[in-house]
Amino acid sequence: MTTRAIIVRHGQSSYNTERRIQGRSDISTLTQKGRDDALKTGKALGHLHFAAIYTSPLQRAKTTAEIITQCLVTPAEIQTVDNLREIDLPLWEGMRSQEVKDNLPQDYRLWKEQPDEFMMLLPQKDGKEQKYFPVLALYEQAKQFWQEILSRHEGETILIVGHNGINRALISLALGIVPSRYHSIQQSNCGLSILNFSGNLGQSVQLESMNQTGHLGEDLPSLRPNHRGVRLLLVRHGETEWNRQTKFQGQIDVPLNDNGRSQSCLAGEFLKEVELDFAVSSPMLRPKETAEIILQPHPQIELQLFDGLREIAHGLWEGKLETEIEQTYPGELEQWRTVPQDVQMPEGENLQQVRDRSIEAWQQIVSFALQKQLQTGLVVAHDATNKVLLCHILGLDNQYFWNFRQGNGAVSVIDYPQGLDGLPVLQAMNITTHLGGGVFDKTAAGAL
Repeated sequence: MTTRAIIVRHGQSSYNTERRIQGRSDISTLTQKGRDDALKTGKALGHLHFAAIYTSPLQRAKTTAEIITQCLVTPAEIQTVDNLREIDLPLWEGMRSQEVKDNLPQDYRLWKEQPDEFMMLLPQKDGKEQKYFPVLALYEQAKQFWQEILSRHEGETILIVGHNGINRALISLALGIVPSRYHSIQQSNCGLSILNFSGNLGQSVQLESMNQTGHLGEDLPSLRPNHRGVRLLLVRHGETEWNRQTKFQGQIDVPLNDNGRSQSCLAGEFLKEVELDFAVSSPMLRPKETAEIILQPHPQIELQLFDGLREIAHGLWEGKLETEIEQTYPGELEQWRTVPQDVQMPEGENLQQVRDRSIEAWQQIVSFALQKQLQTGLVVAHDATNKVLLCHILGLDNQYFWNFRQGNGAVSVIDYPQGLDGLPVLQAMNITTHLGGGVFDKTAAGAL
């Protein structure tokens, strides 16, 4: 029984446009754009049945939830939950971000670089000061929300409308991302994220997609203010016939099937207006062909091949269906599904080997782009390769490998806003709206 949680950030607010810190202040209201985007979000979700709708009580989120609910074919009652309130930054509320940066440079730097250690000294009635750690408190708040809510909704779909901070904490806590990486994921106004829980918090969970903005007319999230690094668009290759048959491919060079070529064409159309500066791919047939199709509207871009981006070598599993593997290697397939970090493929690789070579290639790509002052690049690889890279980007070890879904032809967006000196930011993950499935990933699950 899977509990599906669709998480939405509120629409654009007056404080957003003024670049003011909102926190738990309830002064800020939705702009007309915020209302329009909430309506678009409602239309994108309109056909879904939600067992419950939970929202922050702050008016910018509550109004967003109300507009969305009006679009639903089977609307549910909106329930306000204090644990969905935004991160509490009482000493900064109402200030412009630039004011904080200019007037409190050390605090601002700590907030950005070590958010888990960022502290405010709050004055008390007795004249003393109390230490308060906003990000740690937010994670505890998110933990309480999940513990209270998940057990109520086994096998159901729920809608959650919150804020940038609390949504990040909810997603991070579910996936195992630590508070020091609080800024490593982003949430756009009215962006959609989808989490699939197998049970309660701490049990297996999958991030199906994160920060979808296509329903708003914005295919990819916009660059953050003061971005001065590189943006990588990480794509999984299109479908192969072995994907369709759930046959393990690994490093056997299986080409795209007709659906895979169609998916690649749709990805190319989706990225047609993006100003690409460079493109790289695994040298295997399926990602290479995917990349070449995507690059057709960009004839000036020469595709570079990186051997480190190859798919995991499944060894003796390659060319076999899951049923055949289970018969020949009883119990090992279940181990692969539950503790992938412990599996050594017979005459193949383990995840750490894949991770080491993939990260080496990834770092070379980022360094090359920064050195040449290139901003946006296409990277086309495989399911396992992409998943270990996402774990690396978010500071997760290999036990979290299955926490990420990668659909055939899906696009993820990774930014390095401060270059290699700063942490990467996952702006969006597993965007598949261009493939015709709506907000859900309906691509072939397939074997690796």
